[in-house]
Formats: sequence, C-alpha cells, structure tokens
Amino acid sequence: MNTMALYLIGDVQGCNSALQHLLQKISFSPSRDTIYLLGDLVNRGPDSADVLRCLMSYGASAQCVLGNHDLHLLAAAHGVRKTSRKDTLSNVLEAPDRAALLGWLRQQRMAISLTHGKQRYLMVHAGVLPSWNTPTTLTLAREVETVVQSPGLPDFLREMYGDSPDRWHDKLTGSDRLRVIVNALTRLRFCSAQGAMEFEAKEGKDAAPAGYMPWFDAPDRQTADTTVAFGHWSTLGWLNRADVLALDSGCVWGGCLSALKLSADVASAGHELIQVKCEQAQKPKG
Repeated sequence: MNTMALYLIGDVQGCNSALQHLLQKISFSPSRDTIYLLGDLVNRGPDSADVLRCLMSYGASAQCVLGNHDLHLLAAAHGVRKTSRKDTLSNVLEAPDRAALLGWLRQQRMAISLTHGKQRYLMVHAGVLPSWNTPTTLTLAREVETVVQSPGLPDFLREMYGDSPDRWHDKLTGSDRLRVIVNALTRLRFCSAQGAMEFEAKEGKDAAPAGYMPWFDAPDRQTADTTVAFGHWSTLGWLNRADVLALDSGCVWGGCLSALKLSADVASAGHELIQVKCEQAQKPKG
C-alpha cells in the first residue's frame, strides 16, 4: 500500500509536458500526496496556461511559491510591464479562463514553511537574506502576499521593479520595503556578508563577484538551522546539503525537471531525487 509522499519540484517555467511526465514518474496522487513547487511556474516554456490549469485542479495538494516570472505575468496582465520576445505568456493572457488562472496565481505564497519528520523546511523561489530567520521570512513574505491578493496589486506592481535598496533594514517602509522583500525571495543569488544583494551575476556559485558570495554561504545566516529549498538558479544545478536544497535543474533550457521526495529522516541523504528530461532546448537569456 502506498503511503503519503511529499515532493519538492523545481522551476517548471511553462513546460507542461515535462511536468506531466514527472508526475507520472512519481505516481503522484492528489488524494494522497502533496507537491510543493518552488516558483517560476510560467514563462519561457510553451504551455504556461496548461501548467496553471493542472496545478489549480489539484487544490491543496499543490502548494506553490511565486517566482519572478510569475510576478512578471501578473505585471503584464495588469499592463504594468510589456511582454518581450523571450516571453511565452500569450496563452495565459489570451486564454478564455484568463481571470481564473490569474486569480489562482494571486493566491499563491511567497514562502512556505513545513515540518516533516524531525526536519524543518523553508521554501522560497530564490533566497533568504542572512539576517532573516524563518519566522521573519514568513512574516515578510506575508506582507507581499497580502498586497498581491488586494485591490492595490496594480500599484504594487508599478513600484516592484528595481535593484534598490540593495539590502534590508527594519525601518524600510512602503514600496522600498516590499521591493527588497520581493528581490530577496524571487531574484537573489549573491549577496555580501552584510546582506547587500547583487543581481548581475547569473553563473554558478563559483562566479561570485568580488565581495559577494552565494546567499546560502553568508556567515551567521539566520536560517542555517532550517533546510531552505529553492529554485531560480539553473546554473547552480542540483545542490543537496543539510541546510540547502537547490532544485532548478534547467528544464526550460534543455535540462531536467526535478522532484525531490522528502524523507522523514533528518539526513538529507535520505531524500530521493527524481528527474525527467525536458524537450526544451533554449539557451539561457537571464
């Protein structure tokens, strides 16, 4: 008899065929199992609308955090941001069920906390600043979620873009405060020991600019006692540490779509990685 299983899934980015193959491979049952998707559900792949429809159909059995591409879709839908030639969002924006798809997307989380067995997990799309512990991260994520779900969403989206302020301070307010939270949770790769964020470098973890490091290697990181699971960083690839699980394996760029079956054992070595090859063969464009 099959028992309940919990899976983390990396960036799908509109690759519905790969998602369906992966769900078949893990024998996913929404009546029994739960999948946690680590953001960037849409864009660059061919079937963003079908990805959203699939996940919507699973109800509470599919838990998702929002990534930068998901927020970009909301910005495009509200006329705040124009789509570019690299975007593949038209099948959502022109869908007969567009309102339902976008409404569901707005209800997703910016961060999710989970305790499984003896281990605590914190799920985000990109990263967590060194000074944030898990309760702080969830509280700040909720600030963004509240705005995304409110009538003030268009105003928020108009102020969301930008690289400054580049670091967190408790006294930040208004759009600056929300922008730092969004940038950390959906764009972060490298930061300084003091938590200053850097957004230009997009290669692997050994390509850190001078004075910066991968966010998860920052000294005295306050989430080091929790396993932080994230996507976003396809050039980083699969990373399996007791404190970090990286699951963006570059599906949309011709890599794999990855699912990690969580073990109730505290040891990360007990997790099972399941991957399917993606048909996409694009080159990374940022």
